[in-house]
Amino acid sequence: MSADMSLDLERIKKELQILPDMGPNISQLALQGTHDNLDPFLGVGKVRHIDGDYKETDFVFPIFDMPYINSIMKDFKMFRTRIMNLKPRECYTYHFDYTKRIHIPIVTNKHCFILEDKQAKHLPANGNYYIVDTTKWHTALNSSKSTIRTHIVGGINAT
Repeated sequence: MSADMSLDLERIKKELQILPDMGPNISQLALQGTHDNLDPFLGVGKVRHIDGDYKETDFVFPIFDMPYINSIMKDFKMFRTRIMNLKPRECYTYHFDYTKRIHIPIVTNKHCFILEDKQAKHLPANGNYYIVDTTKWHTALNSSKSTIRTHIVGGINAT
């Protein structure tokens, strides 16, 4: 995991305010769609469950009018970028992805971790972004009692 430069976290938070309310039962919302489909629910969930004949790398078209966030996705050549919420006392399954991911922590606390290759790491919401090698077995967990962990997560073709 690496944090290579700082982003304007307050500007990101301000732009995210235009997103529709995700409610208590929606944990992901796509920020990028395909050339023919800008449905913010198409590119979420497991890759093999995405409707249609799409690849992860097809999801590169910004869905929402968020100039700063859209420029970050473009500059880092991110694809299938999502806003992801993880409720308190929850975790994802232990899995691996086909590409690495950039994580931009938006809201977190000291009880939230990414477990990457059996190493637990806390990613603070301090304006840094992190390249996580999600081609290795990993999960994320929120062991807090009250804070919803929110990250922007997007795929990258990094070596």
